[in-house]
Amino acid sequence: MRTLKLQKRHIKLFLERIRTEYELWGPVQRNSHYLYEKIDDLGSLVIKPVKTLLPVKKIIMPSYTEMLKFRDTECEDLQDTTIRVVFGPHPCEIYSLLILDRIFQAQYPDPYYIKRRENTILIALSCEPDETCFCKSTGTHIVSEGFDIAFNDLGDFYLVWVLTSKGDDLVRLGVELFDELTVEDIKKYTEWRQTRDAMFNVECDFMVMPDLIDLNYDSSIWEDFAAKCLSCGACSMVCPTCNCFNVVDEINFATGEVTRSRHWDSCMFKEYSMVAGGFNFRESRAARLRLWYTHKLRSFGELRLPGITGKPSCVGCGRCVETCPVGINILTVMEALTTGRVTFDWRTTHFVKKG
Repeated sequence: MRTLKLQKRHIKLFLERIRTEYELWGPVQRNSHYLYEKIDDLGSLVIKPVKTLLPVKKIIMPSYTEMLKFRDTECEDLQDTTIRVVFGPHPCEIYSLLILDRIFQAQYPDPYYIKRRENTILIALSCEPDETCFCKSTGTHIVSEGFDIAFNDLGDFYLVWVLTSKGDDLVRLGVELFDELTVEDIKKYTEWRQTRDAMFNVECDFMVMPDLIDLNYDSSIWEDFAAKCLSCGACSMVCPTCNCFNVVDEINFATGEVTRSRHWDSCMFKEYSMVAGGFNFRESRAARLRLWYTHKLRSFGELRLPGITGKPSCVGCGRCVETCPVGINILTVMEALTTGRVTFDWRTTHFVKKG
């Protein structure tokens, strides 16, 4: 790893040079939301740190992907080999990709995920917490791997971490734009770290959650939450680490061609756990809710995967807090597990600093 300095006045020129060589993606504003999209006009790119509606996983594992087409004995592999540069993922999003990496590259490597991951160059961007962020509690507010370049916004310049050879190749597109760091720059970075860490409004104890999940496994809190849950699956769609998908074969009877595709799925959907004969392992909403939160707060940490054991699969981004229309999210569920009190307003939990 090496560190450099980029004056803010040079950032658009640097990104424009990248765009001439690669397919550039980044956050754009659409009404009241920010979305990751392909950047055709640099004027549409939001360069400041923003929380997108869907996390960066939508680029690595899109919500819908055509895998292959086959007819008779002929088969066409439809893997996307486009090289993309993504600007703007926050540290917690980079950490979520490290989790997905270990899932999709473990015992049964997923060639579709792996190819897109290898062809995606990541320019991470530092951020400051909004009112729903709690990534400091999950230890994902700082990340030292999983990206190619990282920009720390220090006011009038970026402190630039160059981690990989791909990142170094990007720097070479505008090498004259970068400067060496000074002692004062390093001091400014240290001060920024201290200031940013003090800005978090939500603090949670994730270490105790596995035990609380076990102690509350048969608790009535799951029925209380289920009474309001819509089973809409929004929590799964916006979660950076949810990775379930379904595979479907679509048959064109006129041509005899079959297209095999995959799309996002959710364990919050009633049909997810249905098997042959109509039996459903998780018929009730309460059972599905308990499964989702057990996975996020307990059982994921027990997977025998390198770098995962003992860690939650929640990265503290706060998207579920902002998205669930009835107030069921990591914070309200953790509150119920801790106190036995079911609330649907995360602002009333004892995890939020008051005053």
